[in-house]
Amino acid sequence: MDRARIWTAALLVIGDEILSGRTQDKNIAQTASWLNVQGIRLAEVRVVADKMDAIGEAVTLLAGRNDYLFTTGGIGPTHDDITVDAIAAALGVPVIVHPKAKAVLEAYYAPKGGINEARLRMARVPEGASLIENSMSGAPGIRIGNIFIMAGVPHIAARMLEALTGTLEGGLPLVSRTIGCWVAESEVAELLRVTEKDHEGCQIGSYPFFREGRTGANFVIRSTDEDELGRCSAELIARLSEAGYLAVDGGI
Repeated sequence: MDRARIWTAALLVIGDEILSGRTQDKNIAQTASWLNVQGIRLAEVRVVADKMDAIGEAVTLLAGRNDYLFTTGGIGPTHDDITVDAIAAALGVPVIVHPKAKAVLEAYYAPKGGINEARLRMARVPEGASLIENSMSGAPGIRIGNIFIMAGVPHIAARMLEALTGTLEGGLPLVSRTIGCWVAESEVAELLRVTEKDHEGCQIGSYPFFREGRTGANFVIRSTDEDELGRCSAELIARLSEAGYLAVDGGI
């Protein structure tokens, strides 16, 4: 495994309820955090409506230019849950009822009135897919190629991510350190640029804020190399101090 290689993933959030504002998405943050631990960087996120063409177009694009694509939403029991159909169409394969998924759902719903047509919809997968275990509500997630199809409900999606932990090829996890300073970022923009340039493999992000009537910024340094991260952090603190600004390790 090439640990130096940067592995990337995209996240496709599917659902009219997200775009309308009725539901606030929580899957982006938890997926990004989980991916980082796996040594995979979340490179892009797209939100689309429950429309076949929109889902298919996004899946084709995002899966084609990233190592992995994760989707959330649209795999429930109702008529508007069309993610499986849209992805199967984009891949040019039929939709089938996965026998293992059917068995899992039959067992899960046995004390809840049994399986019915709506519940059986959650056993449908693109042909050739495997399952992602769901210890929360029975209905499994789906993997086909480099595409991972997960539930939209955040705590169920989290269980699916747990089931995938350690199973994907990735690189080194990204580590970070935050330096805070009461300064307008425009005053230290060149200092930040030079410091980043002097430390290969480190990226410095600047996040300004206005608090207590004062202007400040937190500078987040990210790297896959903890030693280089430490050197870059120390140098940034020193340069801010030399410029007359008090830097706070850990942020403000």
